[in-house]
Formats: sequence, C-alpha cells, structure tokens
Amino acid sequence: MTISYPLALPTVTGIAQITLRGVNAVAISQSPFTFKQQVIAHQGQKWEAEVTLPAQDRSTAETWIAFLMSLQGARGTFLMGDPNGATARGSASTTAGTPVINGASQTGQQLDIDGLPVSTTGYLLAGDYIQLGGGASATLHKVLQDVNTNSSGEATLDLWPYVRTSPADGSAVVVSSCKGVFRLSSNQSDFSVNSASTYGISFAAVEAVA
Repeated sequence: MTISYPLALPTVTGIAQITLRGVNAVAISQSPFTFKQQVIAHQGQKWEAEVTLPAQDRSTAETWIAFLMSLQGARGTFLMGDPNGATARGSASTTAGTPVINGASQTGQQLDIDGLPVSTTGYLLAGDYIQLGGGASATLHKVLQDVNTNSSGEATLDLWPYVRTSPADGSAVVVSSCKGVFRLSSNQSDFSVNSASTYGISFAAVEAVA
C-alpha cells in the first residue's frame, strides 16, 4: 500500500513531553564601536519541536518505530499539535459557533473571521491555537491577544506565525485539536531498548513550510 502524507501520529501511547519552539527570521547587526544595533525582521516564522515518548514495551514501541521509518527521514510529513493545548481556554471550547474566514486575500499577522457567537468576551484567549486548512495544507497558529466578537459574530485575530497563504473566503477555521504539518529534522530515526525490553524513543521535527 502506498504511504500517503501527511501521516497521523500513532495513538497507541501519548506523548511524555513536547518542546515547541517558535523561530523568527530576524537579522541583527551591531556596530563594534558604539554597540548600536540595527534590527531587520523578515517574514519567516516557523515551528520546531522536540518530542519524547513515554518508556514503553515492544507491543507499542514498534508502532512508533514503524511510523518514524515510514517518514523516510525528512521526506515525509505528519500532523502534530500541542497535546496540552487541544482545548481552547476561551469560550470557543464550549460554544465555538461555525468559525470561517471573513474575506479573501488575507495574509500576514491579522486574520478576520466570522460565524462566531455574537458579542462574546474571551472567545479565544491569548495562547490558544487555531488551525487553517487541512491535510497537507494545515497550518498551526497561536493567538497572541484575547479575542472578543462583535454584535455580528466577527473578530480579528492576531496570530503567530504569519498567515503565509491566503485562505479562501468562507473556509473553515479549526479551534480545537489544532495541528500543523511537520517533518523530521533529521534523516535518521533512533530508538533504544534496554535489558528490561523497555524502549526509549524521541525525535525532533520542524514545520513543513510550503
């Protein structure tokens, strides 16, 4: 059977620990004489991740090992999010409405959406996640400021990373179990097993920026 990317993470175990890192393309030059700095912020922003799985026996470890091998190093991609951030802290966790993109040709840090419960304070809170697109085009974003909706159920989101590709007007905005597309940072996949047949598996990944 042909492997189709992006893959879903195995569900045989959870993740013991994940480090998510936001990387920004910012150049700084500094005078060696006055120490004055010139800062240039470029549009590049991406996620990086380090994942550690719980100690496990062969019955579950082999599923994870097969998953990692199926990625063929950095060639393949997979969907991943913050397992501790799957549920919004704002009211979207219980009353999401039908959030969709409000207007075409939107890129950059701000994004207009509608289809939300009207006149709601704290629909999303700073630090909550949203997902744009799905499958191979899914992108994971953090909300940078609390989101309040107006009397028409509209809101403007401040996001990291930037919206790189304009989503279609009316397309869905995901506010729970949000994920983005990642690939392995290395072309090799490692695992360890000790004399008690306990497996240790960890891997590093980077956002697959299209």
